[in-house]
Amino acid sequence: MKGPAKGGGRWVPVAPERLNKWIDGFADRHGPFEAAGDAAVVRLRAADGALAELHPPFPPLPEGPPYVSGLVAHAGRARCIGVVLVRLGGYAAGVFRGSELVVSKVGSRLVQGRTAAGGWSQQRFARRRALQAEQAFDAAAATAERVLTPYLGVLEAVVFGGDKKAVEALRGDRRLAPLLALEAEPFLVVPDPRLAVLKETPAQFRAVRIRIVDPE
Repeated sequence: MKGPAKGGGRWVPVAPERLNKWIDGFADRHGPFEAAGDAAVVRLRAADGALAELHPPFPPLPEGPPYVSGLVAHAGRARCIGVVLVRLGGYAAGVFRGSELVVSKVGSRLVQGRTAAGGWSQQRFARRRALQAEQAFDAAAATAERVLTPYLGVLEAVVFGGDKKAVEALRGDRRLAPLLALEAEPFLVVPDPRLAVLKETPAQFRAVRIRIVDPE
C-alpha cells in the first residue's frame, strides 16, 4: 500500500481519521488546490502542479461536488465488513464495525513443510501433504462460513487476505459463494493469521490510498 506508483509518483495510505489533516497539509505544502473527481477517485491539483489522487475504500463515491467533504464522509463511515485471512495451515475470520472487531475465530491445521533431501518417499510425502492442505482449507472455509454468514444481512463487503494461492483454493467451496459475492479490494497482505494480525486489518481495508505526484 505504500511505495512507488506505477506510472509515476508514490502511494501513501491514510487512515480516515487523519484524512482532513492530510489534505490540510497538502495545501500547506503545495498551495491552494482544485478538486475534481468521479465515483472512484478524487483528484487534488495544487497551485504548484502537485497532484494527489485519493482512492477511497469501498467505492463508489457520491456523485458530484463537494468532492473533498464527500470523500471524507464516505471514508469515515463505520461499515460492517467481513475479513477472511488464509495461509497454508492457518486461518482467521472476523466481522468489523468500523475498526471494532465484533466477532472472530482463529485456527490452524498442521501442514508439513517440504521434505528434505534423503527423506522418506517423495510421492508418499506429497500425498500426505496434499491431504493436510485440503483439510486445512476445509477448516478455513467452514470457519469463514460459521463466523460471517450470520451477518450476511448487514455485511457491506468481504475482504480476503493472507496468501493468494491459499485464498484461490477456497473459491470452489460452495459454502463461501454468498461471501465471495461480496468480495472487495484490497487484498490484505498479512503474516500468519493470528488474532493480533486480524485486529490490525482495518488499517489496510479502511485506508484511503493516495497517489502523490510531485511538481516537475
